[in-house]
Amino acid sequence: MADAKVIPFDDDRSRSRRRPGRAARDAAVRALPTQQGPEEAPWPAVPVEAAKSAEAVAASGGGPDGAADRPHGASGAEGPRSGWERRLAGGLSFLRRRVTGEYEVDEFGYDKELTDQVLMSLVRPLAEKYFRVDVKGVENIPAKGGALVVANHSGTLPLDGLMMQVAVHDHHPAGRHLRLLAADLVFMLPVINELARKAGHTLACAEDAERLLRSGEIVGVMPEGFKGIGKPFSERYKLQRFGRGGFVSTALQAGVPIVPCSIVGAEEIYPMLGNAKTLARVLGFPYFPITPTFPWLGPLGAVPLPTKWTIQFGEPIPTDGYPPEAAEDPMLMFNLTDQVREQIQHTLYKLLVQRRSVFF
Repeated sequence: MADAKVIPFDDDRSRSRRRPGRAARDAAVRALPTQQGPEEAPWPAVPVEAAKSAEAVAASGGGPDGAADRPHGASGAEGPRSGWERRLAGGLSFLRRRVTGEYEVDEFGYDKELTDQVLMSLVRPLAEKYFRVDVKGVENIPAKGGALVVANHSGTLPLDGLMMQVAVHDHHPAGRHLRLLAADLVFMLPVINELARKAGHTLACAEDAERLLRSGEIVGVMPEGFKGIGKPFSERYKLQRFGRGGFVSTALQAGVPIVPCSIVGAEEIYPMLGNAKTLARVLGFPYFPITPTFPWLGPLGAVPLPTKWTIQFGEPIPTDGYPPEAAEDPMLMFNLTDQVREQIQHTLYKLLVQRRSVFF
């Protein structure tokens, strides 16, 4: 590239030409060094391109305080504005894909983009600000490949499953996603059905669970079911029966590890003092809870108490060392089921001893 022509400001030849405007000269002067060395001339040479750029700045209305004087990425209003512009562009792009249908869902109805950008954003403040969930041992969930997370279930409403999903999504080093197995009642409720499918939940059956595990997904199951979530407050943190160990058989057939998970804090969000069984049968619910605030305070009684939560993922229990026919061994099923249950119960007791109070 040829060198730019240099015109010294103190040269007589420059005076014979049309002088640049005052704004252009001021802008060019601002571009000069603020200190001069002892050997330097009082008016150093400036390239023609610099003078033209200064004229362009002056013509566009840029001044000492204008945005045109700042380099790209400089501090000021440019940084925040560009951040908001990127967010706005991303939001508009997301809406366009929603409208045009240019997004992907898997065979179970899971919408990863909607879950990451919308659903998790709605649930995250509840986990971080309201329940202040403390997550421990999430690194016990493998960074790749399938795994079955088995957790206790409580709280009258299944908020513990959502909090566990946020814990894995936000805290796992590899950014894994938890696919929860839900009861058939979840998929019979309007609106809830669609949201559950979009969030990655699927029916709690062995066939769906095995397909997810074999495809390398992290699957979450709460074997206590309605017996755990609907138990009275007097039996809090006492694990109910874990069924017949179907989750162990599924893990054995898929050859994935079982990760026990203990959740403390959910038992107290809706202290269940009674159960209106007749009303529950009329409404088709497994139970109708009576708490200190519900139904006495109406909709306000449905607001959960702001308890302090802890979710701890325990050491994984490997299953890949068993032969394929091990899934048909009832004694092995019983032993592994009891091992998982005891590990969860022991961790619950340990966390309860360490807890300072229900709310702090």
